[in-house]
Amino acid sequence: MSWLDALILGIVQGLAEYLPISSSGHLEIIRQLLGVDLEGAKSLQFDVMLHVATVLSTIVILWREFYPLCVSFFTVKRDYNFYYVCKILVSCIPVAIVGLCFKDYVEYFFGGNLTIVGVCLLVTAALLSFAYFFRTSPLKAASYTPRDITWLDAFIIGCAQAVAVLPGLSRSGSTIATGILLGDDREKVARFSFFMVIVPILGEALLDLKKILSPAADTVVSGIQAETGMLALAVGFLASFIVGCLACKWMLEIVKKGKMIWFALYCLVVGLICIVCH
Repeated sequence: MSWLDALILGIVQGLAEYLPISSSGHLEIIRQLLGVDLEGAKSLQFDVMLHVATVLSTIVILWREFYPLCVSFFTVKRDYNFYYVCKILVSCIPVAIVGLCFKDYVEYFFGGNLTIVGVCLLVTAALLSFAYFFRTSPLKAASYTPRDITWLDAFIIGCAQAVAVLPGLSRSGSTIATGILLGDDREKVARFSFFMVIVPILGEALLDLKKILSPAADTVVSGIQAETGMLALAVGFLASFIVGCLACKWMLEIVKKGKMIWFALYCLVVGLICIVCH
């Protein structure tokens, strides 16, 4: 993989991780367009770098909220921030089960199939549209009072995140739309969605690192470095981090203004193109 391929993939990852358009689906589309083969062990190190970049961009943009959460949780203050982190951990239970028990199954049966990506993008479009019209209908708008995220809400949003492991089904779109449908405050659920992804992304990165450091590590790493190169890894990381920071701030503003319907239209068009042209 060249540094230009890594740059493009890093930009796509940084944008699509936060915007409700599915990072996994768009990475699959771009990889096939570029002719980049990152299947199997050769993709591990590059995927880890992109995941770490995504986590860092979230922490940087939401640092003012992130730091007090860490202080309260690790010092067990039992205040609002402590229980907020506990809700985040509750939301991670479904995706942890899926990741540990079904990750390889999902990747084997659904990975690399643009038809599946297209269908899941259509589902994302439908979910975003339903959330938008459900909350903007005259009847609902008149009686709508935004609330804080409850324990049950956190678990349900976590279930949405677990289902979004399918390529083309947007994680941020699924979790934010689910929270809005539950009656949660749009801005609060967007921040919760960005925070709740930190744990599973780090968990997935650690699992990938475990594979890299397996008994066959020398062979795997040498193959990875020969395929990607250190320059490509660095370019992909920086592109994903910088674009991720911009996309995170942009997405918070989009959710605050309730403009997610435009992404539903985008997912509809791209999904149909994937299905028709595959």
